[in-house]
Amino acid sequence: MRDIQGNTSLCFHNDVFILNSASIVGKKEGEGPYKDSFDKIETDPFFGTDSWEKAESTLQEQTAFLALEKQNLRPDDLRYIFAGDLLGQEIATGFGMVTLGRPVFGLYSACSTIGEALSLGAMTINAGYADHVLSLASSHFATAEKQFRFPLEYGHQTPPSSTRTVTGCGAFVLSSREGTAKITGITTGVIMDYGIKDALNMGAVMAPAACNTITRNFNDFGRGPSDYDKIVTGDLGVVGRQLLFDLLAKEGIDISAQHMDCGIEIFDGDTQSTHAGGSGCGCSAAFLSAVILPKIASGEYHRILFVPTGALLSPVSSNEGQSIPGIAHAVVIEKG
Repeated sequence: MRDIQGNTSLCFHNDVFILNSASIVGKKEGEGPYKDSFDKIETDPFFGTDSWEKAESTLQEQTAFLALEKQNLRPDDLRYIFAGDLLGQEIATGFGMVTLGRPVFGLYSACSTIGEALSLGAMTINAGYADHVLSLASSHFATAEKQFRFPLEYGHQTPPSSTRTVTGCGAFVLSSREGTAKITGITTGVIMDYGIKDALNMGAVMAPAACNTITRNFNDFGRGPSDYDKIVTGDLGVVGRQLLFDLLAKEGIDISAQHMDCGIEIFDGDTQSTHAGGSGCGCSAAFLSAVILPKIASGEYHRILFVPTGALLSPVSSNEGQSIPGIAHAVVIEKG
């Protein structure tokens, strides 16, 4: 059977299971409403190292090994690793994955990277090229602030539209062996550019891409909002969520009853001063592992549409006055 679904999606006819996953987050995330859901909360922002960047690499390494240990797997059991982060030349991944000693595809899709990693991992399993792969993405508040905005020492004030980069990582072991959740399809993102240049309003950048991907998923699979128990976006925040609803309304689509945004959920907006919510590669990755997959395993959710969202922001292009494109990848996850 052909796996091509519609114009831009794939429907997997061979089983692609999420065998296991792990999540590690930082102190502030561990003070949020889902503090009891994450596998580990690290209170040391340096993760025992002497720099923010080394900390994020350590975060990746620890999360990867934790996901493997849960299933009594070794790095040698992995055929490939699909991993990424937000830093230039993906240095968190470069140093974080070196100890696993396995073939690595380094990925960058901004905050939607885990969607890309899961998509490519699922394609690999479905095609029969591997029995086990690892899909992983991370972010760190301090490394992102340092690269994209201002050093923490500067004390830069942020507007209500801004989001706080999550210190966190989610790692997923994909397998042809049976698990409690499986990836049944994907809709790959199209880059959208509405000419927005405000680097402190990522929700506005990503909402058009989320709208485009969700709409294409519905069209390709012949589905609507009610065919999913939840439609989970990555990190639109409160600003991006409303923009997404407005854009979908123009298409005659209402997902308000099914929608959940990882960036809104991961922090308590009333008490944690995170403005529009959380963001970063680790936001949706850690939330999927800690909160969404257990609900699929328990049968509370039978089918979800996981749509990590990304703002393709570069300090180079931004400083040159260019706009910020957005992208969103959709992954259909069902009970195994």
